[in-house]
Amino acid sequence: MSGLPVPKRFFAGYIFDLDGTVYLGEALLPTVGKTLKALRARGVRMIFISNNPTHAREEYAVKLSRLGVPTSIEDILTSSLVMVDFLKRRMPGARLFVVGEEPLCAELRRGGFELTEQAQNVDAVIASFDRTFVYRKLQIAFDALRAGASFFATNPDRYCPVPSGGEPDCAAIIGAIEACTNTRVEAVVGKPSNYMIDAAMNLMDLPAADCLMTGDRLETDILMGQEAGMSTALTLTGATPESALAGSSIQPTYVLHHLGDLLP
Repeated sequence: MSGLPVPKRFFAGYIFDLDGTVYLGEALLPTVGKTLKALRARGVRMIFISNNPTHAREEYAVKLSRLGVPTSIEDILTSSLVMVDFLKRRMPGARLFVVGEEPLCAELRRGGFELTEQAQNVDAVIASFDRTFVYRKLQIAFDALRAGASFFATNPDRYCPVPSGGEPDCAAIIGAIEACTNTRVEAVVGKPSNYMIDAAMNLMDLPAADCLMTGDRLETDILMGQEAGMSTALTLTGATPESALAGSSIQPTYVLHHLGDLLP
């Protein structure tokens, strides 16, 4: 674990993934607290983004603050929020069937969308990370798509890192719906999509070249940063081991043993 490239300078803006990067479960990962405190002392712009739609932005802000990283709700970006913006542009007023948990449903209702379980009335099926997934939900999604509904998803993650290992994430839900309907999801709005990139850069309000994207997944965090024109840092504290780097076409600018390696 030696000789990995680490930053030699500070950036004007930092974008951090949450699960597996800042914390795991209910605890900050090693060196995170002092690193974020040191960066904030320099007056840098800092936001946190997550593909995980099972918590509202308010919950993320409260959790970070409770863990010693005081954070405003305005500095949190989630795939749920990006989904609301996407649907407002693409299908304003659409009736939705959501294969997801209540925080996502609540965000969509706040966005002005009607949620229904009547398949014949569904304009779009929304797939998401759903630990309450049951066969009945799959049946409604199946019926709605066969009746002509559109098909969108919050994020492409295969699993969510947790202290015990991982939980099947949105990719499992997408896969189940695609398999039985012989259809493909039309858009996935979370990292690394352009929808999430645009939302993040609007929130940062800085040139991409002045920003660093830090996360624990090559295929979402690092790819998104690269697509946006940012420098990227992969932290080895979550979903991606160092051994995965050799066989991947996605190569980060920096590789971190822990978040403290961000400090030059």
